[in-house]
Amino acid sequence: MQKKKSLGQHFLNSPHYVQLIADALEIKKGETVLEIGPGEGALTEELLKRGAHVVALEKDSRLIEGLRAKFQKNFAVLEGDALLFDTSQLSNYKVVGNIPYYITGALFKKFLTTPVQPKRLVFLVQKEVAERIARSKKESILSLSIKVYGTPKYIKTVPSGAFVPAPKVDSAILLIENISRKHLKNAAHEAKFFELVKKGFGKKRKQLKNNLKIDLGSVQVSPQARAEDLSLNNWLDLAAK
Repeated sequence: MQKKKSLGQHFLNSPHYVQLIADALEIKKGETVLEIGPGEGALTEELLKRGAHVVALEKDSRLIEGLRAKFQKNFAVLEGDALLFDTSQLSNYKVVGNIPYYITGALFKKFLTTPVQPKRLVFLVQKEVAERIARSKKESILSLSIKVYGTPKYIKTVPSGAFVPAPKVDSAILLIENISRKHLKNAAHEAKFFELVKKGFGKKRKQLKNNLKIDLGSVQVSPQARAEDLSLNNWLDLAAK
């Protein structure tokens, strides 16, 4: 089947990496797993083998019939956009997907900020993005937006040759675990956190005191600090003032 560039389709074609993704998800028998973009079902098959009840979201209508023919037990596929999916339909669930690069940030926001958060999330993302989130010593809007809800962990690099068609860059398996709102006192604290982070990174080369125009001494941050130098706890403390 001709892959659609408009949907960012690069199907994972390696049993080894499929198994690593399923391992990171830590599936318990009978657990609900929401799979984004099942494609031709390589990961779906592994999830079902491990006892998951899979709810798959597929935007490409050409793939729906084949998925329904291939999988029946403990499987349901819905045609639609994952960004529009109503998570209130689920509870006590996990999320997994080989996601299009161009909506990576939007999908993280969708599933980490929803009122019904998943217990665990595993995405295949661009390697550079995974490194920025889980390995960089410098923070970014994206890394902070994820760390405020959960703990990111870089699992494994996936070479471009493991996909059909091969993308131009390597990918990585990224796990987000311990998902909750425990760092946030309330909705007002959550809103102010994101307001300050966005303002702080608005001109990230400027010293933070000039971007935010607030006293940084109260949270023991250097007056010369830039947005990328502050930790998650620094930002949470600033938002609590």
